[in-house]
This record gives sequence, structure tokens and C-alpha cells, in this order.
Amino acid sequence: MATIAIIGDGPGGLSAALFIARAGHHVTVYGADQTVMHYAFLNNYLGIDAISGTDFQTAARQQVLNAGAAISEENVTGVAITGGGVEVTTETGTTPADFLVLGEGKQMPLANSLGIQTTDGEDEIVPVDRNGKTAIDAVYVIGRSARPTRSQAIISAGDGAAAALDILSRIEGKDVQDWDSPPKE
Repeated sequence: MATIAIIGDGPGGLSAALFIARAGHHVTVYGADQTVMHYAFLNNYLGIDAISGTDFQTAARQQVLNAGAAISEENVTGVAITGGGVEVTTETGTTPADFLVLGEGKQMPLANSLGIQTTDGEDEIVPVDRNGKTAIDAVYVIGRSARPTRSQAIISAGDGAAAALDILSRIEGKDVQDWDSPPKE
């Protein structure tokens, strides 16, 4: 079982957590529900007619908890690359992880602390591959940090899902699909 740390509890981070936790791995999401989603109203999210950002966050956080992930409201004070993965430091201690998913939003203090190169422009952008993987092997960046001009909840959730499937594929050593089938009667 792998350990994955996800920093950021918006749609991208919660989506990544859901996929990885449902696959049976240990997932901790760090976030105090301070996301800009609380200022949003979703009426273009596939499968949902309309929902406030706050109601969406409440439902998404509960879904992630139900899948077996942990949500920590501890403030992350630092991240570091180690020989075996990453370490996440909070006010109460340091926790190792095999993979790190950063969904920091527009401000990127933790990505910057890792020395991840950003592309200058109107907004700084972290260059990632199509699955959110950075140049640092165990680190993924999703959401607004990688797509500042595409900060839609559904895009961020898709970024989180892509990162999660890539992480799961790396753990399994083969491509992983996430197919659900209806319950048998």
C-alpha cells in the first residue's frame, strides 16, 4: 500500500484523493476548506444541474472521507524530497509519503520551496505533463497552479483524476483504468 499526500482540498485535490483512496492506498488531504470554491456557483459541471461551491465542497469532502481518505486541517509548513519519496511537515510533525500532489491554487509556496521551475507570464505556471507530473519524480501539480487561465472546478477535478490514475499506474507498474460497473441484481 502506498502513501500519498495531497495538499489542497479543492476539486482537484479531492478528486485525486477519491481515486487513490478507492484503490486502497493511504491518502491524506491537507486543507482547511478555505478554497475559493466557497465563492463559486457551479452550473456547468457535468451531471449537476446547479450547486453552490460550498455545497459542492461539503459533498465532495464527505465522499472522500467515505472512500477512506483522511482530511487533515493542519497547516503544511514545508515539503521536502527524500531518497524514498517526499516528506510533509506540519506544526505537529513530519510525515513521509511516496507521492505528493500539490493543488495550491494561484499561490505556490510549497512548489516554489521544492525548486520547481515556473514559467513566467501574467500568471506563473508550473510546467507539467498531461497527468500533472512535474520534473520531480514523485511530485504532481494540479489545478490552477498548472492551468491558471482554466480554473474551472470540472477541469481541476479532471486534473486530479489524471494525476491519481498516473500515480496508481506507477504503483501497479502497468496502466490502471478506473471502471465502475453497476451493482448486479
